[in-house]
Amino acid sequence: MVRRLLASLTLWLVATQPLSAQITPRTALRARIDAILAVPLKAGTLAGASVAVIKGRDTILVKGYGKANLELGTPTPANAIYEIGSVTKQFTGVAIMQLVEQGRLSLDDDVAKWLPEFKTQGRRVTVRRLLDHTSGIRSYTEIEAWRGLMALTLPRDTLLRLAEGAGYDFEPGEEQIYNNTAFFLAGLIIEKIAGMPYGQYVEEKLMRPAGMRDSHYCSESAVRPRKTSGYDWDGKALIQKRPLSHLWPYAAGSLCATTLDLVRWNEALHRSRRLLGAAAYRELTTADTLRDGFRVRYAKGLALSPVLGHRALHHGGGINGWTSHNLYFPDDSLSVVVLFNAAGPAAPGEAAEAIAEAVLGRRTTPTRPVTGDPARYAGRYAGRGRGAVTELTIGVEQGVVRATQRGVTRPLTHLGDGTFVDGAVHYLFHEEGGKVVALRLDAAYGSNLLRPN
Repeated sequence: MVRRLLASLTLWLVATQPLSAQITPRTALRARIDAILAVPLKAGTLAGASVAVIKGRDTILVKGYGKANLELGTPTPANAIYEIGSVTKQFTGVAIMQLVEQGRLSLDDDVAKWLPEFKTQGRRVTVRRLLDHTSGIRSYTEIEAWRGLMALTLPRDTLLRLAEGAGYDFEPGEEQIYNNTAFFLAGLIIEKIAGMPYGQYVEEKLMRPAGMRDSHYCSESAVRPRKTSGYDWDGKALIQKRPLSHLWPYAAGSLCATTLDLVRWNEALHRSRRLLGAAAYRELTTADTLRDGFRVRYAKGLALSPVLGHRALHHGGGINGWTSHNLYFPDDSLSVVVLFNAAGPAAPGEAAEAIAEAVLGRRTTPTRPVTGDPARYAGRYAGRGRGAVTELTIGVEQGVVRATQRGVTRPLTHLGDGTFVDGAVHYLFHEEGGKVVALRLDAAYGSNLLRPN
């Protein structure tokens, strides 16, 4: 999809460029980035955006697009402030690792040691399991009752009681399903050990040392210069964002930032290593395994799956009114940060990937022939998912294995040994006696076992 988008944008640039113009590679690259953002802006699915693309010490582009406020028609400045949603999770992960580094906490501590007020129903849930979505605790954003509470300011333990009452999606370490309750609990642990509010800890111990001058814990009431207005999508058009109290996203999604501040964060965390020592950083960026030994591709607030065939550290975010994506390529010292003030069809992750492909190019995935009859993979599969059952159908057409989910069919590339890939999603078929008994659907933020049905 990203490749087709880039091809069409290249044709558009060639067609609209005067023959007399002398285009430098940098000018052409910036024009490609402009064209990528022009697509959702023209479609009306995006209000405004800020983008930063910086490779080492080379600033390729820092720019605002569209409107920071639709009602007033305010143009978006490059240094506009956005709510970054789940990009917050990597800050929470680093805060936990700082406390581990100081000897004040162990990743293998039982959550009950620090939060005895949260009832784990007889299960041992470690801090480690909170940070990679493998705790099994139900995510509060998937509990219907919470949707009626999200605009209200209530005692914070309201959320704990909701999660306790919802039970577990699976036993700790059995699977991986994206989980906001777990990071909420991690925030409470940080507060208890550090003796200060989570927002204060992040601003003093992380943002300030990283040089993040414009970033902070979000507020639904405070007035901040250059803060964008947020918009949701009603299926046809952008609308005013739905109300949300920042009591709830908290350590899972309540930070505000600019694109340049997130580039500074990437630099301080990954490149200059100013925030963690070598051992703690290695732990931060090393994924753990499930109980069956399978290694997931998410570690302590960071997705580790490759992007465009390049090693990458990344995370997206979505919150009422805003969406975001922070993408860092360590081998190239490249940051691509895309922030939108709209939560709708426009996807900052797709834009960030298209921009990264324009800068770095795509490394192709080698295809290997399927051994035996590929028809053995065909069938319908179902298993646990985020807030609902995950269902998909595998079909085979002229020897090509295809996956159909939510009405969309995609061809899969065979990597070998019954492992297929489509973008960042891996499809791992488990066979016994020549028959498929399970399919592991392994993505950047979750790894779930589906069974034939």
